[in-house]
Amino acid sequence: MIGREQNVAGTAGRVDAFGVNPMPEPELGFTPEPEDDPEDYLGHSLLEDVQALIDDGKTYAQAELNYQVTRAAYTADRAKGVAIFGAGAALVAFVAAIALAVGLIIALTPLITAWGATALVVGALLIVAWLMARRALDSLSDIQAAFSDKDSSTRTKP
Repeated sequence: MIGREQNVAGTAGRVDAFGVNPMPEPELGFTPEPEDDPEDYLGHSLLEDVQALIDDGKTYAQAELNYQVTRAAYTADRAKGVAIFGAGAALVAFVAAIALAVGLIIALTPLITAWGATALVVGALLIVAWLMARRALDSLSDIQAAFSDKDSSTRTKP
């Protein structure tokens, strides 16, 4: 019966798969009522409308301020957790590095004596520390160049 012309309850037209006319014809004498009565607007002035708009703007600004304050408080609370757990992770990593150095010394002692193992491990750690310090100084000079009065585009990276 899909798409067949039928007269159902006084309406003529096509029916959908469920046997319902999706666009029933309006009954005779039906006139839509206006949604807004013009009489409702006679007592309002432009000044009252502008004042209502300003009040709405103030309400919006206050809500936005409250939202941003809440957001900042949440961020501060989460940053506290980041600092605490980050410091804890750094401490554990530092202890692990010490344990690794001691373990290397103990493992290398039978091969190159205790003094040789100590010298080798300390020398390797000093080389790593020197390389990291050099990278830190390069980054620091990049920062200084960015804030200097000179043209930083002429500086070349090594």
